[in-house]
Amino acid sequence: MKSSAPAPIRQRWTVSDIVVASTLAVASGVIFWGWNLSYHAVSTLFIAYPPAASLVAGMWLFPAVLGALIIRKPGAAIYCEMVAAAVSALLGSQWGLGVLLSGFVQGVGAELILLVFLYRRFTVDVAVLAGAAAGLAGGINENWIASYYQYDAIGTLTHIAGFAISGAVIAGFIPWLATRGLAATGALAPLRSRKAHRESAFGTGSREAPAAPSS
Repeated sequence: MKSSAPAPIRQRWTVSDIVVASTLAVASGVIFWGWNLSYHAVSTLFIAYPPAASLVAGMWLFPAVLGALIIRKPGAAIYCEMVAAAVSALLGSQWGLGVLLSGFVQGVGAELILLVFLYRRFTVDVAVLAGAAAGLAGGINENWIASYYQYDAIGTLTHIAGFAISGAVIAGFIPWLATRGLAATGALAPLRSRKAHRESAFGTGSREAPAAPSS
């Protein structure tokens, strides 16, 4: 009698995974650089209450979740966030090499959520949780570890909460939509996410397509 247990999912990265993740991360790093340049102007929108500026912090978090949703293998969130941070630092970030720590912490936050689901579920709720976790980790780092900001207790908690909310939306929900859109075009054909556009948004788990041939 054949076993009904699901087939094991290959977690080793292929050449296609590395190429796509690297391309995505480098492009994200360029976006980071542009966002860094415009952040001062954007932050003036929150001049009445500066801690609320973290509501747009998801722009620094999205590569972690996007990479995880597209590659669907351990380490993708950390890799994409770290490479993006490194590219922004090389291009000239006002925070210098400190962005590498931020990238690592934020990537770990998203990675932990995917690990909880054993890299088998990539539904919208998981994406939003991963984005929120990346934001929570980033907010804690920015306020209590790297200490880039000096607010009072309420301001600090508001700033961290804003990171998490922004992460859930900008770095979680939007990358989930983007992954489905990319899959629909056929751009993700060599990857496990190539049928993402056909997956249920809220399922007990996303059914994996058979593994693509290793490149």
